[in-house]
Amino acid sequence: MPIPVRRTRFTTWRSLATAASAAALTATFLTPAAAGTPTSRTSEPIYSYDDAVRESVWVDTGLDGDRDGKPDRVAVDIVRPSEPARQGREIPVIMDASPYYSCCGRGNEGQRKTYDANGNVVQMPLFYDNYFVPRGYAFVAVDLAGTNRSDGCVDVGGRSDIQSAKAVVDWLNGRGRAYTTRTGTTKARAGWTNGRTGMIGKSYDGTIANGVAATGVEGLETIVPIGAISSWYDYYFAKGAPLYNSGPEWLSDYVESPDARAKCGHVQRELVDGAPRTGDWTPLWTERDYVKDVRKIDASVFVIHGQQDLNVRPKHFGQWWDALAKHGVERKIWLSEVGHVDPFDFRRAAWVDTLHRWFDHELLGYDNGIDDEPMADIERHPDRWETSTVWPPRATRATTLRPAEGGEPGVGTLGLRKRSGTETFTDDPALNETDWAAHIDRSTPEKAGFVTAPLGTDLRLSGSSKVTVTATPTTSTAHLSAVLVDLGPDIIRDYATTGEGITTLAERTCWGPSTTGDSSCYRETKAKTADVDYTIFSRGWADLGNHSSATGAPLTPGTPYTITLDLHASDHVVPAGHRLALIIAGTDEDLIDPPSSTPTLTIDLKRTSAQVPLVGGGAAFAKATAGADARPESSVLDGVGDPSRAARVPGGGA
Repeated sequence: MPIPVRRTRFTTWRSLATAASAAALTATFLTPAAAGTPTSRTSEPIYSYDDAVRESVWVDTGLDGDRDGKPDRVAVDIVRPSEPARQGREIPVIMDASPYYSCCGRGNEGQRKTYDANGNVVQMPLFYDNYFVPRGYAFVAVDLAGTNRSDGCVDVGGRSDIQSAKAVVDWLNGRGRAYTTRTGTTKARAGWTNGRTGMIGKSYDGTIANGVAATGVEGLETIVPIGAISSWYDYYFAKGAPLYNSGPEWLSDYVESPDARAKCGHVQRELVDGAPRTGDWTPLWTERDYVKDVRKIDASVFVIHGQQDLNVRPKHFGQWWDALAKHGVERKIWLSEVGHVDPFDFRRAAWVDTLHRWFDHELLGYDNGIDDEPMADIERHPDRWETSTVWPPRATRATTLRPAEGGEPGVGTLGLRKRSGTETFTDDPALNETDWAAHIDRSTPEKAGFVTAPLGTDLRLSGSSKVTVTATPTTSTAHLSAVLVDLGPDIIRDYATTGEGITTLAERTCWGPSTTGDSSCYRETKAKTADVDYTIFSRGWADLGNHSSATGAPLTPGTPYTITLDLHASDHVVPAGHRLALIIAGTDEDLIDPPSSTPTLTIDLKRTSAQVPLVGGGAAFAKATAGADARPESSVLDGVGDPSRAARVPGGGA
């Protein structure tokens, strides 16, 4: 079979003559290079975007969240090619359900929905409709309940939010009710679709995709969550320690429409009462924990996350990924060096091509080979990517590293042997992880650092780490932080500044045809980099008062407590010549709130350890640190000597 011919320019599109601006007319039009084997199949842009059907329907959610005595209806804006319907063909759906279409905008340029005089959508944010509608997909953008043109209330990841989108999937599959107007009785039917739906979205939108998939709704074939939350508790707290975010009631108020804001005070009160800043686990968080329901998922999952995302922190993708692996969900992952950034803005051409082939495979059923490609793409340095056949790699083992005292207080070592001794530090809420790492080799009062000697070989950590700490506080409250650091010079994406690792340029590229009101042309970006002496690549926090349960309790000064901190998932290589460090401290300024007191904590090193996912396990660590520390016997190496005792990282594959 010959290689399919792919159109390389959009200059034949009739819509170019009506492009919105000179910038749209003069920008470079790109189609990603063809990918796959010579027998792969690709959807082609054969349908008219100018003549696409643009319509709005209101789907009945079956809820009355705003308590007005009528079932809530959510607004659903649709762009679909007209030709398949005339030909009697049914088409699949790409859907983005969001609270942001009116209040805040989507994408790097903050696009909002716009409408014509008849209330039909003119501009759909992002490129999905421009690119995929000509290829035979419908694009559906859902206003979550309580936002933009929808009824109901925003409940921040709860039943109302999830049902807003699930009801649309049901309607697309002939199981729900929809109407042609917000208050009318004329029913709308989705006879133009085969019901096969893929959900996509960044941040809140991707979170909704996770939540809907976790219901097991029939017809949802795949989700593509980008920088998405997997459990809302972990967005606001880390084992009882309040993260540096306002509560869910603030987010609800921020995204709600004025009409909903006037009706939904009762939901605001429920969010305040159900999410106390004590960090206690409550029924509100159980409802918003999608990880517990992964077993229900019948959709494939393509995860994208920035490893330096300090908004939706990487713990979210780590625990989600491990649960997906445990239950055998078909999955793929991209891990970048950026913060909270869409892949369209850090790897654009490869992203559009990959997403195209993913949807072709999952929604059109094309055998294009994407399911045979490596499971993971990992950005190792700015714009330098490598792949991993499975993720984490099969050779990954959870390996226990032990801190030990050094030559001066707070400047210790990190190895495989269990050691005795103590280290003491005093919480300083004015300092953070960068202060600690910058002074790793100095004795300072606010942290305890433990460092290997320079490595003789590269050491790769791949997956989620845990740090177990036994600490004796001097006060009744105490917060803990633990970070893993790569000590050595490097050039990284500057994730901590505006742009979170990207710089937006003036030039535009176009990804599909445009209309007068909806340009497909977006500003290009480039990597924003920084020269550094160290890289913090994983972090975690906890309230020591949560040492024994999900409900915090006052501490007894002078009493030792043991707690395990869940560190963020990552894939990082500490290169030969660099050092690996573990830092334990108190408040991480701007990332967690401080406790009500200022404790001094004494760490019992014999009962403190870090369990890290090392590719090659303890043997790899021993090799990398050989010469710096005596090689321990196999009995003290996790997973070394007796392969049957190896602790395999969840999701590592067999």
